[in-house]
Amino acid sequence: MGVGVDERAARTAAAEYRIEDLAHHSGATVRTIRAYQDRGLLPRPERRGRSNVYGDAHLTRLRQIAGLLERGYTLASIKELLDAWDAGRGLGGVLGLVAEVHGPWTDEKADRITRAELDAAFGGAPDEQAVEEALDLGVLERVPGRDDEFLVPSPQELAVAAELYAAGVPLAAIAGHLRELRGQVEQIAGRFLEFTTEHVFARFLGHRPPTDGDASEAAALVRRLRPLAQQAVDAELARAMRTFAARHLQQHLAPEGRPVSEEGTRQVALPTATIRAVHALVGPRNTSAFIAAAAEREVRARTLDALLPTRLESPEVDQTT
Repeated sequence: MGVGVDERAARTAAAEYRIEDLAHHSGATVRTIRAYQDRGLLPRPERRGRSNVYGDAHLTRLRQIAGLLERGYTLASIKELLDAWDAGRGLGGVLGLVAEVHGPWTDEKADRITRAELDAAFGGAPDEQAVEEALDLGVLERVPGRDDEFLVPSPQELAVAAELYAAGVPLAAIAGHLRELRGQVEQIAGRFLEFTTEHVFARFLGHRPPTDGDASEAAALVRRLRPLAQQAVDAELARAMRTFAARHLQQHLAPEGRPVSEEGTRQVALPTATIRAVHALVGPRNTSAFIAAAAEREVRARTLDALLPTRLESPEVDQTT
């Protein structure tokens, strides 16, 4: 038996929703949908008599907004993106760039660990304070509905902590070191992003929001450049560890009382704002030399200030011509 005309028309007709149905399918609340309408994020529904009718376009838009909010975008920035989409500039490339940046920056896969396994890895005795510290640092995450199991975003990081603990490092010291290390690594990440934005991505991000084509090309570059930060840090960390490990070993093996040479360089963490100010003043290439010279001048000035009262109080003053 053939399909009737009315049935075919019903199958091909666009879906229609009341606001309650739209809320159910999208996961947003009725109040949120109305707020989005008031802010211009969501098109006005079709008015039929006393009822408002929504369609698939509204459902798609709500899902786009939810996805961007999950990635940390504000409603104001989402409004700009959606306005560009409505103006015909395209949103596919922009959403692709957003997905690329928010995608995983490592091949490491998250894992799970039971509370019993966790206790066994760290001495066997439960330590509630250490668990709370690990949760606060994001080394562990709670699994909804499971009190005896945790999500481990980075199994390598947890394994390093376990090895350090087995070597005799207290858990409090491990947590403190991780906090300090995280701050230093975030400075490196910020500097790498500033560098690549200035020299690579500036030409793609000149428009706000960028065009669909520029955003797509920028997303492709993110895929290419993503491993470079890790490779650069790995290489520099290996070089620094080799240098400093040899120096530390020399200090510990030197005979008692023998001075150890202090020549060489030492890394010092500086505020990002200070680095930017020096960059603007002398350029990135001369930053290290400028900071070293400024510090040396300050040390010399303080040394002279310390010696000056001694000279003034001395009874012997050479007054000869």
